[in-house]
Amino acid sequence: MNDDAWKETLTPEQYAVLRQCGTEPPFENAYWNHHEDGTYRCVACDATLFSSETKFDSGTGWPSFSDVSTSEAIDLIEDRSHGMSRTEVRCRKCGGHLGHLFNDGPTLTGKRFCINSAALNFAKKSV
Repeated sequence: MNDDAWKETLTPEQYAVLRQCGTEPPFENAYWNHHEDGTYRCVACDATLFSSETKFDSGTGWPSFSDVSTSEAIDLIEDRSHGMSRTEVRCRKCGGHLGHLFNDGPTLTGKRFCINSAALNFAKKSV
């Protein structure tokens, strides 16, 4: 989609995060303290990204995951903006900015995918 189509499809907050690499405020977003079983999907293209089984409380105020649903779901890009060296996480299907990956996670993977809620939709697990 071109930029105008993204602006029509996404809310202003979603557009700022997904298309302009923005970051939503910590502790003031939909999924940082969300505990239902299910799947987190890209809000822009509905690609499956993360499972609630890998979600953990990192204390940062953003949803954090120890792993992705499948490595084919994301692209990892070196990000040297804001005077830092970190790894940007993008949705492989639509190219939307999701958040960042840090190697300081408390789980066995040692990874912390710090993801913006504005980039996600949640699909509750069927019983």
